Amino acid sequence: MSFVVDASIAVQWYLADEQTSDADALLERVRVEGAHVPALFRWEMQNALLLAERASRIESDDLEQALESLRDLPIQIDSPGDRFFSGNEVQLARIYSLSAYDAAYLSLAASLRVPLATIDGDLAYAARDLGISVLP
Repeated sequence: MSFVVDASIAVQWYLADEQTSDADALLERVRVEGAHVPALFRWEMQNALLLAERASRIESDDLEQALESLRDLPIQIDSPGDRFFSGNEVQLARIYSLSAYDAAYLSLAASLRVPLATIDGDLAYAARDLGISVLP
């Protein structure tokens, strides 16, 4: 079974000071099962890694290797659709006091009816409240 993975846990795969056994195990699951992400994932990951580079938490070569590694993973990037606003993310963000970005992950997991991998406590709470399993 596939799942949705959010940037909060995916960034742990590439930052030595954030790596955990749960994150490593999830990366192995992604390699085997694949995962889904909303389109904004690519920019969130690029930004998180860029901020880490600016804070001297990762070298520029490591950042490039991380991006290459992400490109090689079987991650399905979900298209946001043809309409500019669906409203679903805004409604979820309001109900659970999330950012619209986090609500995009929640909305995708709900629409695909798959678990959500996150270490974000508020996002995990919202997922569980909606009956969505939370990984790891």
